[in-house]
Amino acid sequence: MTSETTMSPEPAVEEPRVPRGRVFAWALWDWATQPYNSVIITFVFAALYLVSDSFMDPAIAALGEDDPAYEAAKADLSGSFGLAMTLAAVVIAVLAPVIGQRADTSGRRKRWLAWCTTLLVVCMAGLYFVQAAPAYFVVGAGLIAVGSIFSEIGGVHYNALITQVTTPRTMGRVSGLGWGFGYTGGIVALVLVVVITELDWFGMDTSNGMAYRLIAVGCAVWTLAFAWPLFRYVPEAPGTGRAPVSFLGGYVRLWHDLVRLWREERHTLWFLLSSAVYRDGLAGVFTFGAIIASVAYGFSESQVLYFGVAANLVAGVATMASGLIDDRFGPRRLILWSLGGMVVAGLVVAFLEPLGPVVFWIAGLTLCLFVGPVQSASRSLLARISPPGKQGEIFGLYATTGRAVSFLAPAMWWVAITLTHETIWGVLGIVAVVLAGFVSMLFVKVPTR
Repeated sequence: MTSETTMSPEPAVEEPRVPRGRVFAWALWDWATQPYNSVIITFVFAALYLVSDSFMDPAIAALGEDDPAYEAAKADLSGSFGLAMTLAAVVIAVLAPVIGQRADTSGRRKRWLAWCTTLLVVCMAGLYFVQAAPAYFVVGAGLIAVGSIFSEIGGVHYNALITQVTTPRTMGRVSGLGWGFGYTGGIVALVLVVVITELDWFGMDTSNGMAYRLIAVGCAVWTLAFAWPLFRYVPEAPGTGRAPVSFLGGYVRLWHDLVRLWREERHTLWFLLSSAVYRDGLAGVFTFGAIIASVAYGFSESQVLYFGVAANLVAGVATMASGLIDDRFGPRRLILWSLGGMVVAGLVVAFLEPLGPVVFWIAGLTLCLFVGPVQSASRSLLARISPPGKQGEIFGLYATTGRAVSFLAPAMWWVAITLTHETIWGVLGIVAVVLAGFVSMLFVKVPTR
């Protein structure tokens, strides 16, 4: 085990100030795309609609919730959705580093980000056509999986642009601001869903899944409305000046870069591998959290929505506050503290489920208290230790290493449910992944730059 090295001392020359408007424009992309995660994947479309009995065999759905066949069918839907997300993760793992490398070389991170954002919007809008029938489950799961590909690869370029809006001394605060904006955007989007639902959609016909389909379209419009300031006000990062290569040649260059990273920047590579494990656990919390609430704890649709608002509020406040802790004590310590808290909270969710929904409210919100700071501190730490001029490639590797093991949480979730036929024990699979990440992070050394 190695302790975290103190960050570099303050430079003798005062660092240039980054205009606040530029920082705001950069952080707003997190706000713009968060509804895809909070509304589409986690709390509403997937959890309340796509894995509901609307997509079961009607004969099984008619048996009711107390029938074992009904519960098994619902668990199968949850597992199938996890499989779709795993397949998407494989695509991300293959493409992300080379695309990031090409953006570094050409200095076109914003162009790649614009394409990914546009295609993410198209996927969300396409969910309008997912009708409430078993035949449409594959369409819905497929669109969400493909959307996650564009969201993740877009995030590679977005993360790499953090060097354009911050200095080494403010890296933690700016990263926390971005994640905080994202969670706040999730709150507002979920509140709008709650309000419209409580108003009974103004009396309109919501049969055939129309309410959820319109929510997906609303998320697409939201992203379009709020993503544009980044492209207008954040400057493009200059290219590295390396000679361009073919797409396949990018993999050869990637291999040579990995060898060089192993020899010269081994601490960066070790962090990429370690963070890959615990970040997959975080992804499991986001992907399956609302499913646990609705299936295992019996939350109603409105309760899931209320929990989603509270979860994003807690995560947003904690994440923005964590930026100060990051800059003061270092991102590695913040990551370890947060992962330890997540393990404890996850065990409470799993083993105290018989005590009822109050357990999920307390322990679930505690999980959310720690998730955001881990995400923010991970981005901050990687930006601090990335070799200059290779941020896009390194953040591409960040996405790839995470996705290379992204089968862990979905697979552990699926295995636990398959063996027990109870959704609640899928929590232990997620906790195991987070715990493995915590242990591996103990051996990560953060050097002084």
